Amino acid sequence: MPTGRTRPSRPAASRWREISGFRHVLWTLALCGLAGCSSPAVPSIEYEILGTFPHDPAAYTQGLLFHDGHLLESTGRYGESSVRRVDVPTGEVLASVAVDSALFGEGLARVDSELVQLTWKSGRAFVYDLDTLDVLREFAYEGEGWGLCYDGESLWMSDGSSVLDRRDPKTFEVLATVDVIRGGLARNRLNELECVGDWIYANVYQTDIIVRIDKATGEVLGEIDLSSVPLSARRPGDPEAVLNGIAYVPATGVLLVTGKLWPKILALRLK
Repeated sequence: MPTGRTRPSRPAASRWREISGFRHVLWTLALCGLAGCSSPAVPSIEYEILGTFPHDPAAYTQGLLFHDGHLLESTGRYGESSVRRVDVPTGEVLASVAVDSALFGEGLARVDSELVQLTWKSGRAFVYDLDTLDVLREFAYEGEGWGLCYDGESLWMSDGSSVLDRRDPKTFEVLATVDVIRGGLARNRLNELECVGDWIYANVYQTDIIVRIDKATGEVLGEIDLSSVPLSARRPGDPEAVLNGIAYVPATGVLLVTGKLWPKILALRLK
């Protein structure tokens, strides 16, 4: 999306949940002011950069995941959106399918032998065959689509707010919502997601921060600060080339991370 995008307008029921959540936070802060309590610190998650791999510097990365030795990537922008299969060592695009030029591609998740791709403002999610990348069907949803991941049971979706939707992978129906809280305050602008066990990793849009979220409670348990990533891995000077893209490699526990329009993918080992 353009860097200046604003927080989306959620359906009335979701907005009421957010308002109720904010009231709870304000009440908690008021009590803390009287009692003298303080917000707990969020631990910093240390990491080691194991190496880098090439990444298409024209790819406006919206969704990223690792499967069967390859990266699967969703790219955005009107007229440029796609779903693609990428060779990790070389960055070569092995297969790609274009999204309708009137749509803006967003988050991507794998559900068994299928891929699900969100779109930004159109309220349409497309289901692709994992092998052929042919479109099989689509879902409709309300509000904006940003990030998406699958934990083996449910799809988790972000819309740029502090709320994550847990959805049925067969119907895309919202099963539950989780308010994401950091130190007692709502952590909004949640973007690309990666489900890893009991956690969800999320890019915080327009920052160098990835948060680790307890998916059961919504609490931010830690933060990965990538502000020290070498400039050679980024695209300096472009305000839209922000950190976005998290892929987990189960066999090694490595995180592959990149950004919109970045020329590199970084392999991180968390400490």
